[in-house]
Amino acid sequence: MNRLVVAAPASGSGKTTVATGLMAALRRTGSRVAPFKVGPDYIDPGYHSLATGRPGRNLDPVLVGEHRVPGLFAHGAKGCDIAVVEGVMGLFDGRVDTAGVGSTAHVAKLINAPVLFVVDARGQSRSLAALLHGFRGYDPTVRLGGVILNQVGSERHEQVLRSACDEVGLDVLGVLPRDPQFSLPSRHLGLVTAAEHGSEAVRAVDAIAAAVAEHVDLEAVRGLASVPAMAVAAWEPQVEPVTGEPLVAVAGGAAFTFGYAEHVEILKAAGAAVAVVDPLNDDDLPEGTAGLVLPGGFPEQHAEALSANVKLRDAVARFARSGAPVHAECGGLLYLARSLDGHPMCGVLDADGFMTPKLTLGYRDAVASAGSPLHPPGSRVTGHEFHRTQLSTPHSTPPAWHWRGVDSRPVAEGFVKGGVHASYLHTHPAGDPEAVARFVRACHPFVAGTAGGTVFA
Repeated sequence: MNRLVVAAPASGSGKTTVATGLMAALRRTGSRVAPFKVGPDYIDPGYHSLATGRPGRNLDPVLVGEHRVPGLFAHGAKGCDIAVVEGVMGLFDGRVDTAGVGSTAHVAKLINAPVLFVVDARGQSRSLAALLHGFRGYDPTVRLGGVILNQVGSERHEQVLRSACDEVGLDVLGVLPRDPQFSLPSRHLGLVTAAEHGSEAVRAVDAIAAAVAEHVDLEAVRGLASVPAMAVAAWEPQVEPVTGEPLVAVAGGAAFTFGYAEHVEILKAAGAAVAVVDPLNDDDLPEGTAGLVLPGGFPEQHAEALSANVKLRDAVARFARSGAPVHAECGGLLYLARSLDGHPMCGVLDADGFMTPKLTLGYRDAVASAGSPLHPPGSRVTGHEFHRTQLSTPHSTPPAWHWRGVDSRPVAEGFVKGGVHASYLHTHPAGDPEAVARFVRACHPFVAGTAGGTVFA
């Protein structure tokens, strides 16, 4: 599998622009491109999917364990000619207080891939040589194979920057001029999702692809990506399927876009049928629903429309109160609350959600506080928080999770009520496939409405 990693010295350098543009431009020359993103990001993979026509996937050693990363890479790259992996933050930025665990460099080494380095060239000339020299020398086991110069102001600026790259022996594979059309719309948690941006997202990807095709040497990129194949078996969800094919409804549409492709794959491997429900447009759960997954997203951007869909809110509330399994993460948690920024939601949880100026962000090593459709009590997981909302009541008794916060202070978070497991914590299902299989097993008694009606305490 030909492969390369698109990295940068820091966030805001243009990684997403270059990676998405490369994916789309390579696809338009006939390549089958496998798209990946380092870390727990959900937004960039949506643009990657637009660019390649394939599911955008994540490679996160923190959430799934570094031993699973090569297999997940091989799984996502099946049937493709080349894989493009977009990095996260700066090249060596990983989990805080670790030696770069989960960083772009870490993943590049795990999949033995060269790095294409994107540099925002604004405000620098020959100093670029020192920057490149430092990054290349910091960890010689990471192969910096070429440079993309981004935000170049003039032909003279380009000449000076090329000379700086020559000084340190790194090839320039492309030069992107300053042009606002080469950017994607942003919002409080990053980019606006591709699903929300609709046709504008398609036009943005088209513009970026055209720019990359014009200003980047795609054959040189292919040459950089031509590395020896990895001797690794592709990941497969090793779970025992149930009989009866219980139907699991998964929320989708513009408000609920934060999910991993492997989640649905594991649900199906565990014996479930999967149907998508759009809380912005559908007025009922699919007939025969035995389990409900409410992933993350931006419900705060659609609170009024979500609230206006009273029929579906009532259907979700009835379903949750029946005792059937419900798995809600972050945005799904907010949807189950009484209200979100004053707009009535499903009312399943005794809490109200509201926007704040504070960003809550980071990995968490959590312990399940109570038994649920997902986890037995005492189970340990690593998850990720990423939100600017808060709840008036942050957890139930018992909560979904406990972990150690700042200064080792104990944190309780999330809700376990009847069949509901709701939390701000995002987890990667490939890191714990058994949790998904346990959820499907919990759905089985609710096939065709055969289970009794457990009511919340």
